[in-house]
Formats: sequence, structure tokens, C-alpha cells
Amino acid sequence: MASRSWWQSVLVAATVALACGAAGAEEPAESAAASPSSSLWERETLTDHWFGLGDRLQESGIEVGLGLTQVYQFNTRGGLATARHSGRYAGSYDLELSLDFEKMAGLKGLRAYVAAEGSWSDGLDASSVGSLMGVNADAGGYRSIDVTELWFELALLQERLIIRAGKIDLSGGFECAGCPVAFDCNAFANDETAQFLAGPLVNNPTIPFPESGLGMAVYVQPTDWWYAAAGGADAQADARKTGFSTAFDDEAYYVGLFETGVTPSLKTAGGPLQGAYRVGLWYDPQPKDRLDGNGTERDDLGLYTSMDQMLLRENEESDQGLGLFARFGWTNHELNAIKTFWSTGLQYRGLVPSRDDDVAGFGVAQGRLSPESGEFTRKHETIMETFYNVQVAPWLSVAPHIQYVIHPGGADADDAMVAGVRVQVTF
Repeated sequence: MASRSWWQSVLVAATVALACGAAGAEEPAESAAASPSSSLWERETLTDHWFGLGDRLQESGIEVGLGLTQVYQFNTRGGLATARHSGRYAGSYDLELSLDFEKMAGLKGLRAYVAAEGSWSDGLDASSVGSLMGVNADAGGYRSIDVTELWFELALLQERLIIRAGKIDLSGGFECAGCPVAFDCNAFANDETAQFLAGPLVNNPTIPFPESGLGMAVYVQPTDWWYAAAGGADAQADARKTGFSTAFDDEAYYVGLFETGVTPSLKTAGGPLQGAYRVGLWYDPQPKDRLDGNGTERDDLGLYTSMDQMLLRENEESDQGLGLFARFGWTNHELNAIKTFWSTGLQYRGLVPSRDDDVAGFGVAQGRLSPESGEFTRKHETIMETFYNVQVAPWLSVAPHIQYVIHPGGADADDAMVAGVRVQVTF
């Protein structure tokens, strides 16, 4: 496991002290903890918002969240191996802290966010499947704790203009009309803890998102249904470090993204059908080796699109219904292993009667491989996945899934079939 750096330890300790201090300022110490307000299976979180303390913290402008993801996958056929190391357990946790300085100190529109993550295992791709795009987007290697995000955000003009700066994840996103947008977000295929688990059904693999590093993003929403966003972050960042060493002491390479889109809502008898349609451009100035071995090139460019649309809504009072999603990406095939990419699929919430919060999904993603590279004997790698996320309790979900990988790694290996289960707990 990776060791915790001194500044990460200080930050975690300060987070705990700040949370306890805010709670103490609201009420006497003897009343800081409250008994659970509901039965175990009805609570929103396992600890019932930290035994009542979380509700008082939220009133003070502080939110603390902790989630645990457990994944077990088994390669049943094909790929690299089905015997030795064909099954693999992986997992991660996410600790989040959000600060609303308007509630805390009267500073209107100013917020801050801190995220710390830890994980174990690289998953079973390298040892068993050999997928180029990945069958487990949650697998992050062996990490004890890394502060992966630490940024401040200023919202102006009734949140029509938002400026975010610090150590950021550019795929983190904003919202327009309640839809996740900017950058490469998607309502039905963007969360490996609750939706699809395969990498290309979480994010577009043609976009060279840098690791979490120092950067800035600006979001503008001129109307209720139209937005534009631009962002840049250190292309050489290491999520385990502060980011200052690569952002200022090394070459000044920053990956830039620009995205714009619309979020129309269609009126129907069952209620409004919300959609989001996005188009984006990315720029990477770093020198890259040409895949044909003839030197290097700089100033790489790419295009991408992402859309999601509700097709059917059961009733106006709930979000049950059927949704469609799709993505597309294009890159320079002389510099990138995946030259074009597409994905599409469906998600249905409440498919089974009396199981209103369960989610079922099916998706397919394909990466067309560069002919310039001598590593591939196949023209594409394709991943199909189906899952059913059972909401056992508001804080607990269990999702069995099956993936079928065609031409894993773009090689001559047999198609692989991966079965698995994911368990998600919110504390």
C-alpha cells in the first residue's frame, strides 16, 4: 500500500477537527450525537448521517460522505487465462468533504471540496482478460489514501457563472437543468459505483483526461437549457502528489477541454422527458511518440460527443423509466491507439414491479484501433455489459453484471466473458 504523505495526514486530521468543531459550536457536546432516526433498512446511510451529527453539520455548511465499493470479477472463458488468477477481488473507498462558506462565514457563492480515495488491486485485466479499454473502471491499484481533489469554487450571477480552481478532476462535471455536463458526463453511463463497470461505459477512452492535478474550469450557462465550459489541468499530474512539482517545476503542459451543449425537456403525458446533448474538443500539447516509430509530434487534438435522453417515464412523480445514451470520439490515429470510439445503451429504473429503485442496464462500446500501431492484429476491441443494480436499502446496493469482450487487447486471444458482482455501501 502507498504511504500517506505528511500533508495528506494533516489534511485528514484537519477535516475531522473542523467537522467536530462545527458540530460543537451548534449544540452542547452531550447532545452532539443522536440516536438513529429510522430503522436500519430505511436509513439513507448506514450510520444514519453519522448518527445525526451529519444533519447538524450540513446546517452549518459542512457535508461529509464516505462510500465503499467492493467488486469481484471472474473470467469464465477466453482472454489471457481462465485458470490461474482468473478471479480477482478489488475495491475502493471515497471520502468527501464539502464546505459551503456562505453558510459558514457569509461568503456568498464560495464553496470548497476535498476528496480522498484509497483502493486495492488492479483488477483482473492484466492477469486474465487483457482488455485495452478495461473491464473494471473502479480498480485503482494498491493505494492507502490519496487526496485526489482539493478545489475552491465561486458561483456568480445566480450560478450562471461558476469558476473552479485547485487540484481538480476534469471529468467531475457541472450541472445544467439537473443534467450532468462538462466534461464527457452522462446521466446513464458515468458512475462505476452504481451503473456500468467497464471503463468505456464510464468515460470516453479517446479523451486524454490527466490525473487529478492543478487546474481550472469555467462554466457559463446563458439560458436554462444551454451551457458552455472550458477547463485545463496539468498534463503531467500525479494524483498521489500535490501537483506543484509538475505544474510549475516541469514543462508547462496543460490538457485543455472545451464543451458546449443543450438540455431540452420534452413534455409527455407521463411527465417531462429530460435530455442532454454535448459536443467537445480537447487539446494536448505534450510530445507524443508516433505509433509508426517515426519520431514525435506535439499539439494533439480530438473531438467527442455525449448524449442521454429519457425515452419513457412511468409517471410524473418519480424518475422511473427508460433512458438512452450514446458517445462518440475521434483522435489522430498516428498518435493514439484508439482512433475512433462509440458506445450506446439503455437504462431502465424500476423495470421490475415493486422494485422502483432498482436499475437495469445494457451497453456496448467499441474502440477502433490505429492501423499505424504494430501491436494490434485486430481492427477493434468491443465490450458489451449488462447489469442489474438491486437497491437492498438506501445505503446498500448489490449489482451482478456480465461482460463480453470481443478481441481483448486487439489481439488474437479468444473472446472473453467476465461475470462479477459489485457491492456499494454508503456510510
